[in-house]
This record gives sequence, C-alpha cells and structure tokens, in this order.
Amino acid sequence: MSDYIYRKPAEKWVIAARKADFDGLGRIFGLDPVTVRLMVNRGMDSEASIRSYLYDGEAQMHDPALMKDLPKAADIVEAAIAESKAITVAADYDSDGIFSGELLYEALTALGGKVTVRTPHRVYDGYGLNERIVREAAEDGCGLLITCDNGISSFDAIILAKQLGLTCIVTDHHEVPYEDVDGERVYRLPEADAVVDPHRIDCPYPYKNLCGCGVALKLVQLLYSRRRMTLPDIFFEYAAIATVADVMPLTGENRIIVREGLRRFKDGTSVGLSSLLAAASLDRSRLSSQNIGFVIGPRFNAAGRLDSVDPAISLLRARDLDTADRFAAVLGSLNDTRKDMTEDALAQAIDLIEHSELAFDRVLLVLLRDCHESIAGIVAGRLRERYGKPAFVFTQTETCLKGSGRSIPAYHMYGALTAHRELLLRFGGHAQAAGLSLAPDKLDELRRALNADCGLTDDDLKVKVVIDAAMPLEYITEKLVDELALLEPVGGGNDRPLFAERHFSLRSAVLIGKNRNVLKMRVENSAGCCMDALIFSGVDGFISEVCERFGQEEWQKAQLREANSIDVALAYIPAVNEYMGKRTLQIIVQNYMMN
Repeated sequence: MSDYIYRKPAEKWVIAARKADFDGLGRIFGLDPVTVRLMVNRGMDSEASIRSYLYDGEAQMHDPALMKDLPKAADIVEAAIAESKAITVAADYDSDGIFSGELLYEALTALGGKVTVRTPHRVYDGYGLNERIVREAAEDGCGLLITCDNGISSFDAIILAKQLGLTCIVTDHHEVPYEDVDGERVYRLPEADAVVDPHRIDCPYPYKNLCGCGVALKLVQLLYSRRRMTLPDIFFEYAAIATVADVMPLTGENRIIVREGLRRFKDGTSVGLSSLLAAASLDRSRLSSQNIGFVIGPRFNAAGRLDSVDPAISLLRARDLDTADRFAAVLGSLNDTRKDMTEDALAQAIDLIEHSELAFDRVLLVLLRDCHESIAGIVAGRLRERYGKPAFVFTQTETCLKGSGRSIPAYHMYGALTAHRELLLRFGGHAQAAGLSLAPDKLDELRRALNADCGLTDDDLKVKVVIDAAMPLEYITEKLVDELALLEPVGGGNDRPLFAERHFSLRSAVLIGKNRNVLKMRVENSAGCCMDALIFSGVDGFISEVCERFGQEEWQKAQLREANSIDVALAYIPAVNEYMGKRTLQIIVQNYMMN
C-alpha cells in the first residue's frame, strides 16, 4: 500500500527494579553485586533461592509421583512389560516429539518392553495421534498405546483406540482443552486409562512448564526409581535438547534438566549426537543452550518438517561412526533447505502484508498458498519479530487451510482461538503458540473476529525490553563476564543479562563478515570510556535509523572515523573477544534507540 512505511516495532525499555541486599549476598557467595542483581531480577532474592539457582541438580528434581496419574501410568507400563504386551509410543514430528519418543523407546526397551515408535507425517497426517496410527498399532497386536508430546486433545483417536481394545496412556504438556460454559471454563480430558499432563487443573505437580520430553522423563524417572536404576546420561541430553528446542522457560526443573544435560554432553557417549556436533562444528566441552536452540534443535526439527523423522531416529540409534556421519549430513542438508525455504516464504509474506490492508491489522493472518506447511510456524515467528504483533501463517492443503501462530506476551493465542472455535476444524496450543485448521472460506471471518476482539493497545504492541541495570562501560571486567556464565543455561524465563547506557557516540563504524552483515563500531560513553560494539542482526535497520535521525552525512563521517553528531542509547551484553591469544572486552548490541 502506498501509505504504509515499515518501522521496526516501538520499544519500551524498563529497568528491573527488584530490591535485595546485593552487597551482602555477594559476600556470601563471593560474587560481584551486579551478578547477584541479575539473579534477584530473575526471582532469586534470598540466600536459599540463589543457592538453589546456582547448585541444584538431579537430586533436587521433584518427586515424579506428585504428577497426577503418573503413578497409575507407571503401574500400567510395568504390567504391560510383565505380560509381554507390545507397546506403541505415539510421538510427534518436532524435536520435542522426536526426543520424547526416543527416550521412551530406549527406557522401556531397557526395562524389558517390546516397543515400537510411530510418528505422524506432518503433511499427510497433521499433528498428533490419528486414526492411522491407532489402527496400525492395533493391527500389529499392540496392547498398550502411550502418547508423548501429544494426546491431550486427541479425543476421537483415544476413543477409537479403546474400542479396538488398547490400553491408553496420554503424556503431554500442552494446555488442556476447555469450553466456556455460562462464563466458566469446563475442561475436557481424553478418555485414556491415565492422563499425565502437569497442566491438568487437578494436578498438584509443583512445576508446570515441562516440555513433552520432560513429562516423559518424569515417567521414566519413576519407573527407574522403582527398580533402583540410575537414569542414563543420554536421557538428560535428550530432555535438554527438547526443552530448549521447544522454547520452554529455563526456570525451575527445566533449568536443572538443561544444565544436567549440558554437563553430560561433555562426556556423552552417543555416536549420533557426536557426529551431529562435529558436522555443526560445535565443541561439546563448551556447549550452550544457544547452541541447542539455534544449531542442534533446528536440525532435528527440519527432519520432521520437510521429510519424516526417520533420518533423525536413524542418527540417534546409529552405533557406528559412518552411519552416524551419513545421517548427520542428511539432517544438515535438510536444515539448509529449510532455511532457504523460510527466507523465500518470509519475503512473500512481507510483500503481501506491506502491499495490502493487512499491514494495519493488530493480529496478522497471512495465507501463503505455495509455502510448505512445515515452515509456517517459523515464518509466523519471524513476522512476530518484524512487526511486534501476533502472527498466523496459513498454507493451502487439498481439503483445508492449515495455520501456525506465534504470539506476543500481551495476547493469549490459545484463548483467542478458543473464543472462536466455531470457525475452526481443529486447533491446539498454548498462550504463545498455536496450530489450527479451518475451511478456506472461513479465513476472512476469522481475521475479522480475531482483530475485532484482540483488545491490543498501542502500549501492548510495544516490545518490552527489560534492562537488568543501567551500567557504564567502565564497570565491565573480564571477571564480571566470566561470572555471567553462572546464569547459564539462559533462554526464556532466564534471559541473558542485558545492560544499557543512555548516551554513546560513534568513533567508527564498519561492516565486517563474509557477507558484510555485521556492524562493528567503536563507541564512547559520556565518561570517555571506549569499547568495540557489534550488531549481528538488524544492521540495515540500525543504519537506516541513524541516517534518518542524524543524516547520511553524519553516518559517512562515522565510517571515515571522523567526529560526528550521532548519539545513541544501547542495550548490550558484555563479552570477551578472543583472537590469536588476545582477549579484549566488547559489547554485543541487542537493542538501540536514537537520542
């Protein structure tokens, strides 16, 4: 549209204001008060909570028997193994589903079970347990069906399984479906023999944010404890990858799972995972949650998205290096293809939005007819980042439209869809992400309905940037940077530490990197302290805003290392650059504002 000009979402910078005795707690733990402040900002405001945050491990995990129906599920599994019943694990096709299924397969097999894993094909079957899987399990003589990372909304499939004589256990972590009846939520559970989901309204389990593999791990934890068996390291590695890849909060028990998984990775014995790390040029001794989120998880997701989970399972079950290397290469190739497809689809989506009235919607619904449905969720996430709005991306199938959505904190996506369930054929998800299908002629009506009652204000659409502290450059030391590693693993719910300073001038600016897509600046604060500052994403936007605010000539001066009038506020992460044995302090810019 001629009257639409793209602007990056407005940001609202907020300084975390939690109070505590930073100096006193720092003395107790031998830490810089700034490091203590970071922990307090993340909810650890006492000696006990900080100690737990720093040191809790496997021994401090919650008793799995506290989870509703989990002891019953364990009883059923033990009986099936004792009676030599065939067990079918019904998994899902994303990273969480892949690792949930493999964890249950390896654990139950080790306990003596006869186990088969079945996974839906994303394109032909769609998400979750379906009639094909149930019937094939029954035809193969299955006696026990266990879902993982799905099943909480598979009402019809579970009914069919029961009709065919299967005992059924649901293990899931998605929100329990509900209907609004006379203003009250009425929750509905599938008619399985045991339904294990920490989001059950009657579940007393103290930690609700496990991923599907985390729930499966709790079942295995109980089964192994009953036999006084130790959980293998690989189970924590699987659960760590699944937790990060499924973008679960890295708090509480999830933090323990991921930290334990990363620790075990250092001495990991999995041939398949070792090959994957080597193919991705990752050092297992320095593996981080970011490596999982941006490198490892996407490779497993790509298998289920573009093909089937078979190469991913073959990699995990490989027992020799040649086989593992072959499948690691397959996953890498699939991921490269997925990245190319994503960029093409994203460009199409942006063009559709910015040349139509869609640009002015507060909830974005975009139909990409030629987009592979497996990348719809990734594109939706990128649109959310670009526009700061909830976004749904739809693809066309032979019978319906399939959509995947990603949300912002102020918009409960699953709740919004529930309010308009009459327009949908199927849907599921949680506050920040959802999947759905609907008839093609219902898309415009859904778009109007979601926008009409979204209730999103201009303030809601501002990206909230939480700054841990306003900290001048001169406070940064190598010791402090090293201490910040104590916050690992970092991610959702346990964000990387973010500091800010209001005024920086640019002493130099140069584009670096193979594709000249990284901006390296020399910045100086009001006290005259200088440091290198790097921007890795959104470089074009930064340069555009500098030129718009201060003028093209001033930007050119910065590039020529000449005095200029540019004045910016930067939110940053302190870091140490290591090059040819030399260590220098630098900052990684995450957000910026023009003064």
